[in-house]
Amino acid sequence: MVRDHGFHPVRIKRIVQETADTRTYVLDAPFPYRAGQFLTVRACGALRSYSMSSSPDTDSELMTTVKRVPGGLVSNWMHDHLSPGDLIETTSPAGVFCLREGTAPLLALCGGSGVTPILSLVKTALATTGRRVRVLAANRDAGSVIFGDTLSELAERHAGRFEIRHHLDDRQGLVTAPEIREFVAGDLDADFYLCGPAPFMTLAEDTLLGQGVGAGQLVAERFTVPEPTVAAEAVAETGAGTVTVVLAGKRRTVDQHPRESLLESARRAGLMPPFSCEMGNCGTCIARLTEGEAKMRVNNALDDDEVAEGWVLTCQSEPVTPHVTVEYES
Repeated sequence: MVRDHGFHPVRIKRIVQETADTRTYVLDAPFPYRAGQFLTVRACGALRSYSMSSSPDTDSELMTTVKRVPGGLVSNWMHDHLSPGDLIETTSPAGVFCLREGTAPLLALCGGSGVTPILSLVKTALATTGRRVRVLAANRDAGSVIFGDTLSELAERHAGRFEIRHHLDDRQGLVTAPEIREFVAGDLDADFYLCGPAPFMTLAEDTLLGQGVGAGQLVAERFTVPEPTVAAEAVAETGAGTVTVVLAGKRRTVDQHPRESLLESARRAGLMPPFSCEMGNCGTCIARLTEGEAKMRVNNALDDDEVAEGWVLTCQSEPVTPHVTVEYES
């Protein structure tokens, strides 16, 4: 497996003010990418991942959209200091929040800036398939709707195939389970794409599963770390077990520590494995399990085939068996 995890200087061609606190950065970046993927930006001594709002199937330019976050180190810096012509450092595109093959309808539920990768997916689905596409987009108020004009234009151009439904909290209150069930209606066989704040995601997932949608029909984009798995907790409680790490011809074994990732175990063993975002997004820290099992808290970088082959994101993986061996690529 060969992946490009380096950072590249990328020039900003222009900046589009989407809302008062959201900007789209049009980049002079010749990266190949898939709809729904993201870039990881290195700035201010930190790493942050931002989804593409462009589609490789409909847009000639690569665009990533960034919402200002109160107290956000990188997002505030980008909004306050970047201008057209400036250079930023980014990884190549990564992520697995991508369009699945098939003919089933595509239903997306998104909150706030979660519409960013959804827009990318919608553009590609409409341009390359005959699937019906419907989106429920929740926002605080009309002024915070991102890509409102673009989504309306797509609805007009693809009348009968694409529907955008806006929910505004200041008029309707927060999104509710009955609203989600009404939105889904008879499309229980659809592929569902979810992206938004954690409470919104939890409500959407619980409602869809309770409505009879299969877990395999849900594709979710997460940038938060969920609670450790029950299996990981069981191993942690015993205090037993070892982690063996193989890197650059060196083999080190350490005791397992509760809640410690394989990457942290490798560092504690005195090794210096590759890493970047430590959020489960970029894939820099990948390694292969050759003994035992580990569960990933977050996986926004590896596809199902890679996971089946034993590859894991070591920054997100906790052992769930007493003995685990992980080998990094040479």
